[in-house]
Parts: sequence; structure tokens; C-alpha cells
Amino acid sequence: MTKKDFIIGVIVGILVGLLSLPTVLNLNLAMGIMGEILIPFILAVLTVVGLLTMSFLSKWLAVLWQIGKFIVIGGLNTFLDFGVLNFLMLSSGVATGAGYSGFKGISFIIAVVNSYFWNKYWVFESAGEKKKGEFLKFFIISAIGFGINVGIASFAVNFVGAPAGIASNLWANIGAALAVVFSLIWNFLGYKFLVFKGVQEEEA
Repeated sequence: MTKKDFIIGVIVGILVGLLSLPTVLNLNLAMGIMGEILIPFILAVLTVVGLLTMSFLSKWLAVLWQIGKFIVIGGLNTFLDFGVLNFLMLSSGVATGAGYSGFKGISFIIAVVNSYFWNKYWVFESAGEKKKGEFLKFFIISAIGFGINVGIASFAVNFVGAPAGIASNLWANIGAALAVVFSLIWNFLGYKFLVFKGVQEEEA
């Protein structure tokens, strides 16, 4: 783990903490001013500890370092996705129906654009010349991930519906969290073996 990786871990952790605030506000979680101030600091520490752990474990299985970085950026993209989604729900009062699906689409697209740059330049370290068709492949993998993400979230919210006793805005976040798990797995495999495959072969 280099100094650059350490700094990135701290920055990403702080960003994740700040991006969590719209979700905290939308769900009316009683954090208090001190809690809201501490969230970015705590998440920055946890991010760095996680990276250090994966860096240590990668001595035995090299791909764990790349997976660790992907998880960190996946976390950032997830909190960006949730932050935008909850900001839109909070500001509009809409947490179901076509409005929710539209908001989920907007938040996911913003997260994907962010994801491309972090994955290209840090996770898979493809900072050189853009490979032929790289962005197109990234777009296709992300578009399928988008379908998985929005489809699962919308199915959970609009077809399954919130169980008795669970508020619609909480269920909307549960649906989004479930969607993230499946889309993250798809995206990692697609980015690693299809989008940035040539870069890894050259480094091998």
C-alpha cells in the first residue's frame, strides 16, 4: 500500500461520510450534530483499515488488493448513488412508483460516471492510452449493471412493496441495497475480465 493509496483511502472515506448525510436525514436517523460530524472521520478510518487489511492479505493472494480497492470505490459509488437518491426523495417527497424508478436511474447513472474514472485510473490502473473500445465495453457492462440495479430495486419497491410496519422510504433503501449487491458482483467481473483485461495481461 503506497502513500497515494493511503491518501485516496482517507479522501474516499470522508466523501462516503458526507454522502451518507442525505440518507441519514431522509430516514430520520437520530445521529445528532456530533454523530454527523464524526461519520466522515469514522468512515475514513474504516476505509484505510480495510485497505491495509486487503494489502496484507494480498501477499498470499494478489487479486485481493484489487478487490479491496474495488470494494472501496464500490462503497463510494454506493453512497453517491444512495446520497443522490435520498436527496431527490427528500426534496420531492416521492419514494414509490415511476418517480422512484426515475430517481434511481438518475442516481445510478451519476454513480457509474464516477465509477469509470476511479476504476480506470486507480482500481485497474489503466492510466495509459485508452484501449480500443474500452469505454464502449465499460458502458455496455455498466448498462447491464444499470438494468440489474434499477430492475431489482424497482421490483422490490413497486411489486413486492414494503412489508407491514416498514416505512416506504426505509424499504426504498433496502431495495436499493439489495440491488447494489448484485450489480457490484456483475460490474467487478465485467470490468476485470472484459473492460480492463488487456491492461492486466500486459502487466503479467
